Amino acid sequence: MVPWGPLRRELSPPLKGGVTAANFQSCEKTPSSLRLRLCLCLHSGRCSGVLQRKLKRELQQKCRCVFEGVAKAGSPALLQQIYTELYITEGGASEVNQEHEVRHMETASRKPGGAETAITCEDMFKGPADTEAPVRTVLTKGVAGIGKTLLTQKFSLDWAEDKAHQDVQLLFPFTFRALNVLKDRSFSLVQLLHHFFRGTEEVSSFEELQLLFIFDGLDECRLPLDFTQTKALTEPTESASVEELLVNLIRGSLLPSARLWITTRPAAANQIPAECVSMVTEVRGFSDPQKEQYFRNRFRDEAHTIISHIKTSRSLHIMCFMPVFCWILSTVLEHVLKTRERAELPKTLTQMYIHFLVVQAKVKNIKYGGGSETDPHWSPKTREMVQSLGKLAFEQLQKGNLIFYESDLSECGLDAAAASVYSGVFTQVFREEPGLYQDKVYCFIHLSVHEFLAALHVHQTFVDTGINRLVEEKSKSSRFLIFCNSPLVHEFYQTAVDQALQSPNGHLDLFLRFLLGLSLPTNQSLLQGLLTQTGSSSQTNQETAEYIKQKLSEEVSAERSINLLHCLNELNDGSLVEQVQQYLKSSCEALSSVLSSSSLTVLDLSNNDVRDSGLKMLSVGLKSPHCKLEQLRLSSCNLSESSCEALSSVLSSSSLTVLDLSNNDLKDSGLKMLSVGLKSPHCKLEQLRSEEEGCAALASALRSNPSHLTDLDLSFNHPGDTGVKLLTALQEEPHCSLSTLR
Repeated sequence: MVPWGPLRRELSPPLKGGVTAANFQSCEKTPSSLRLRLCLCLHSGRCSGVLQRKLKRELQQKCRCVFEGVAKAGSPALLQQIYTELYITEGGASEVNQEHEVRHMETASRKPGGAETAITCEDMFKGPADTEAPVRTVLTKGVAGIGKTLLTQKFSLDWAEDKAHQDVQLLFPFTFRALNVLKDRSFSLVQLLHHFFRGTEEVSSFEELQLLFIFDGLDECRLPLDFTQTKALTEPTESASVEELLVNLIRGSLLPSARLWITTRPAAANQIPAECVSMVTEVRGFSDPQKEQYFRNRFRDEAHTIISHIKTSRSLHIMCFMPVFCWILSTVLEHVLKTRERAELPKTLTQMYIHFLVVQAKVKNIKYGGGSETDPHWSPKTREMVQSLGKLAFEQLQKGNLIFYESDLSECGLDAAAASVYSGVFTQVFREEPGLYQDKVYCFIHLSVHEFLAALHVHQTFVDTGINRLVEEKSKSSRFLIFCNSPLVHEFYQTAVDQALQSPNGHLDLFLRFLLGLSLPTNQSLLQGLLTQTGSSSQTNQETAEYIKQKLSEEVSAERSINLLHCLNELNDGSLVEQVQQYLKSSCEALSSVLSSSSLTVLDLSNNDVRDSGLKMLSVGLKSPHCKLEQLRLSSCNLSESSCEALSSVLSSSSLTVLDLSNNDLKDSGLKMLSVGLKSPHCKLEQLRSEEEGCAALASALRSNPSHLTDLDLSFNHPGDTGVKLLTALQEEPHCSLSTLR
């Protein structure tokens, strides 16, 4: 059957079911001009069916297998077997996000549950439930490494394998990397499709077909997308530059009935005018349970050790929102556990990336040099390579470039002809991606690797030459003074702090964390053989920490303040953290007073170090007869089983209906204490989320108080067969109201 469209209204009599060869022959009253158009449409429909089959075969071959982390590294895996659902939210603005991407994730991680609408990949073009407007263009945002490209690959594969999206007749996935190569060439839209997709030459018209264009990686676009001055195009056969074709396709001048899906990092979202976007979505990566599931699948026997360690570091735990970071972290932890260096599990980002670089150097020696784990891994050639990549990383970071071309490599003294050696040796750090005509674009596996190598370059350049790359001024002091605690050293780190604070979008935030982390002698020793040891004492780090605290006392934005706190953590300075903890304790006392006299119904303290003492203060206000709080979220608050005693008394005398205790070390004994409150006839709790066991105690509590709790979430736990049987049997009891058990 051929899809029809506007011509159907011109037919007399109307053709039910669309245009087919049979009813075309019987359409005697159709005027000759329309018969000619019908003939062309029928021919186009037949060709589109052939093209659809070709496209699906090609996409199946292209999308079926993936390489975790980076292409060409290790063995491919079937996408359908390893794909983990991502957390995607609907809504949001399409304007630029003026935050560093790590800060963006920190903000997102603290949003209360239920504050956003989660959608699935299958619902991407269905649009909000409260509107009937058709969704033409979807703009999907997501930070680097969050899974946007893999999401489009999964979408394409599902279409190619007839599993989903079958209302789309032809799907054309593009990347801006490939389109960049055609920057100086002209095509019509039809010719552009012919250029990329074999078989499209046989289709003379695309207007009557339901098309979907995917444009992945807007942030990597080097085409000048000018939506104000670009001339209008309406004919798909009219020739123009590639950027003009893209602008008119996005505007809707070309193929207005086609659907478009554009992915981008948040910082580049404003390149598309808001009026050209039907719906904005955001890929948020892994939720907390999905993070843990990833590591359980990856480590199995060591999973508990790994998950517990990651939870002790807020920096690492936040970064695990990104699937690619989970892979990087797994690479490091697998190596550390394998070499039995358990006491050296990295706790900060700097330590983790140092380990990652060392692992890659060892892999290089074993794979390409025939060495072993015990051989020195910093050979002269390897050191030269890291220095060259560091220079490239810093200069491109200053320019705001995420991908590089041969000209960029040449400017940093890298031989473009030998670039494959660089990407082949340090496959997981630096990668090449072939484009059209065998042109290649280069990038680091992730922005954080890019920033780490940039910080490494700036640090080592200063130590070796006295040049501060942040200001490009060479010191007149001798190298001896650079090694000591001279004013020059203090000025170097203070300059870095100042420049990071002056950045309007925080693009130096993570760079600053790495640079300060590299100042610690303990971290420098991990890179012995690559870094020149400065021999500085703790005095330099202490003075840098004091300078950061001084900046915190001034008027600094919330985004920069939080990054400065992370910088103190990289410097192993815990004094301010202790002050913050004291503040939290006093805040809980003040908050307790507020709860007893306000109309607040939702309180989210997730990812704050509330601890048991703070919760006990808070429980006083929660038990007040005037407290109207209904939802209390305490995920990742460093609570222990002793907190459950205070919470148990709260459940029996409060209006709480939702309680989230996930990511806390409550243990089985804690849930037994909590079950005492659940048994109370005054308990109004309807939803409870926890990650511990205690199924017998919970079952007993629910049997005693069956009238309220309807939702129990024990996802990603190990209750065992006995626990599952207890709770499942409980659900079947006639007086049990538990309708959702996860």
